[in-house]
Amino acid sequence: MAESAAEAPRTSPDEPWPVRVVSQKISAWIARLGWVWVDGQIAQVSRRPGAGLVFLTLRDPSAEMSLSVTCYRETFESCDPPLREGSRVVVHAKPEFYAGRGSLSLRADELRHVGLGELLARLERLKKVLAAEGLFAPERKRRPPFLPRTVGLVTGRASAAERDVQKNAAARWPAVRFAVRNVPVQGPTAVPQILDALAELDADPEVDVIVLARGGGSVEDLLPFSDEALCRAVFGCRTPVLSAIGHETDTPLVDFVADVRCSTPTDAGKRVVPDLAEERRVIEQHRYRLDRAVTHLLDGERRWLSAVRSRPVLARPELLLSGRRDEVDGLRDRARRVLAHRVDAAGSDLHHTVARLRSLSPLTTMQRGYAVVQRAADDAVLRDPADAAPGAALRVRLAGGELAATVRPGP
Repeated sequence: MAESAAEAPRTSPDEPWPVRVVSQKISAWIARLGWVWVDGQIAQVSRRPGAGLVFLTLRDPSAEMSLSVTCYRETFESCDPPLREGSRVVVHAKPEFYAGRGSLSLRADELRHVGLGELLARLERLKKVLAAEGLFAPERKRRPPFLPRTVGLVTGRASAAERDVQKNAAARWPAVRFAVRNVPVQGPTAVPQILDALAELDADPEVDVIVLARGGGSVEDLLPFSDEALCRAVFGCRTPVLSAIGHETDTPLVDFVADVRCSTPTDAGKRVVPDLAEERRVIEQHRYRLDRAVTHLLDGERRWLSAVRSRPVLARPELLLSGRRDEVDGLRDRARRVLAHRVDAAGSDLHHTVARLRSLSPLTTMQRGYAVVQRAADDAVLRDPADAAPGAALRVRLAGGELAATVRPGP
């Protein structure tokens, strides 16, 4: 970096570096990387008759990236079993930049065929990493829709898996619609194309569920479905994903990440849509139960209505009115008698009271010959002769009227 920083100011529009200088510096930088071990998959093998070199294209299993590799024929043919296109290898190589062509390649001195045991060990380590990150957590799995509008299907072109999924789904629900994306399901180009198809279907608003389907095969054939990038892509999908890879005993890592793991593509076809015949049977069963419930309810209400109508109050409602009328008449007569009795008693009491008042009235006494004498000056009633002075004017009240009198002095 210090050299680069020191030399960078030496270039300018007036003093540019020649192509050879740039190529030499790039070659020098790449040469500093030294020998490295590279993991990849052989995408292409080119061997010219009589040539001592073999040219390989080494592709990244999870991305659209590749490098050219050259090695001696003896190095290539020393591998057991023999290497072929699609083989997973580990290469000990040194990066080299060819200034004349401006190309980068790896010069290999050792190629190792990645064995099944090593592949399984790698998958087991990756499985533990993904599980620790929560990609297999059951609580994060989503339930596929009961009846999807469109089923996304990622599978090989004209494959048995494609036929099994579509045939079994159509047998259960004839109106099912598929959005099929045919991709390689094994080999160096499988993972990138599966990722593209998965992203395309996940972005389609009409697709409610996605099925990854592939027929059976060896562990090496199923390796794309244990790729870390694919597992993370399935985990990141907004759309529920069903995994239907291989046979029931095959368990690539994508099976653990998918929302639903199907044992076979046939099983996926049966689980992605409901069974029309079964749903009709369930509907008929519920309809029968509903009819029975409604009939039972109506029968109960009918019996209740009959019982109510058979009661006397509803069978002959006039009897209730007649009884109430008689009761009202009786109460009215009773009220009349009570009122008349109370009025008579009150009249009798009033008569006796009047008689007592009359017997105690001063007027009655005066009618027997008594008189009331009052002083004319102040109307005071005289009870003693000494209460009236001689010559005082008096008023005498009799039963028939009043008399005026004057007090004379005594003898």
